[in-house]
Amino acid sequence: MNKETLLLTVTWTKRVLGVIAFLLWVTVIFAIATSAAPFTEQAPYCMGSTMLIFGVLTAAYKGLDYWSLKNKP
Repeated sequence: MNKETLLLTVTWTKRVLGVIAFLLWVTVIFAIATSAAPFTEQAPYCMGSTMLIFGVLTAAYKGLDYWSLKNKP
């Protein structure tokens, strides 16, 4: 695989990961929000799931950036 194709693949992988993370986050927040628990019990789950999902997304982005910069032409 040549370097230009690799960089294009990394770019599209980052976009797809972002969309998947956002949709997963919306699904989890909706599931938490529709539960019968009061807001004070829902808030930690909302914050925790948000930090976990976007933390993993950030780590994946940083990894892909590092990998693409090492393979830059």
